Amino acid sequence: MNKGDIRRAQVADAPAMARIVSDWEAATDWMPSIYGPEEIADMIREAMPEREMWVAGNPIEGYLSFDPKVNRVGGLYCRKTGAGLGKALMEKAKEGRDFIWLHTHEANEAAQRFYKREGFEEVSRHDGDIHKGLREVRMEWRR
Repeated sequence: MNKGDIRRAQVADAPAMARIVSDWEAATDWMPSIYGPEEIADMIREAMPEREMWVAGNPIEGYLSFDPKVNRVGGLYCRKTGAGLGKALMEKAKEGRDFIWLHTHEANEAAQRFYKREGFEEVSRHDGDIHKGLREVRMEWRR
């Protein structure tokens, strides 16, 4: 995957982005599916004016949501791992920035390993805000 395969997300991309999240939730044994794909797509569309969202692939195979006001990655989802999608999307988020932070789920050890490979360091662990009972890990990256 190269940077040419990544573009800014558009409103019309929301259903494909939501399906990636929904499919990921269904594939885990620890993440409850609170919202259906249509509700997730609505949340993505509502967040677009406030966030930088990037999609990878055609058809869309992954996306990253970034809140530039607080330098936070709000979500990084890829349909498959090991294809370079996550790395390419994360590089897009890092462009022109010296600091980024995110939360990942404590149970998602694969994501924690990925973020560590990308230079993130664990800062803290705490109870989740949205999914009660699921602990989260705060990770930070500095240039």
